[in-house]
Amino acid sequence: MQSALEELGVDTRLQSAIKMEQICEPFIRRKAVRHLEKGRVVIFGAGTGNPYFTTDTAATLRAIEIEADVILKGTRVDGIYTADPEKDKTATKYETIKFDEVYSKGLEVMDMTAFTLCKENNLPIIVFDMNKNKWEI
Repeated sequence: MQSALEELGVDTRLQSAIKMEQICEPFIRRKAVRHLEKGRVVIFGAGTGNPYFTTDTAATLRAIEIEADVILKGTRVDGIYTADPEKDKTATKYETIKFDEVYSKGLEVMDMTAFTLCKENNLPIIVFDMNKNKWEI
């Protein structure tokens, strides 16, 4: 991802909670925020460095720490549906849905820890199909 963005002329930094100096910087919140202030894209890799936490939870934690405006959830479908559209052809897509509706309908957007962190921190989630969307920068 970093290489693809840099080929487009986007200045990026890669940070990780797991020490890998040859590949990326260590995750330091203040440094990440400073990169963002300078107009760089910051990519957070390798999760939190702790067992039992999914990549969804790691992404949500980092987003909260840097005071992001939104979480972008790349998956194999282009939004949130009434059921898994890969398994249920009658599933319909929600244009918008509230956090409490996702809970009450038992929808699986992301792991519950990450989803709850988003709700508690008023962090919107945009779900997109990472295999079909084309980004223009």
